[in-house]
Amino acid sequence: MPASAAAETEQASVRFAKDQLKAFVERIEKLEEEKKAIADDIRDVYAESKANGFDVKALRQIIKLRKIEPTERDEQEAILETYMHALGMLKA
Repeated sequence: MPASAAAETEQASVRFAKDQLKAFVERIEKLEEEKKAIADDIRDVYAESKANGFDVKALRQIIKLRKIEPTERDEQEAILETYMHALGMLKA
């Protein structure tokens, strides 16, 4: 392969890599914008729930608990209850 053909191939590879990198960066930036918009929407829903008299802290806890599998949640609750009992935090 002549030197000029090798140089052109290398330049094409570099251009491809730059274009690919730029595409990745632009995709990530778009997703970050979408993530921010969703976070804003979630914050608005919490504010609306608070305005309607709901406890936001309790709602956040419920959302967290619903993400956990029921068996794992039961196990965590049993451990927590055992510790609280050991520390005298539960009434008999």
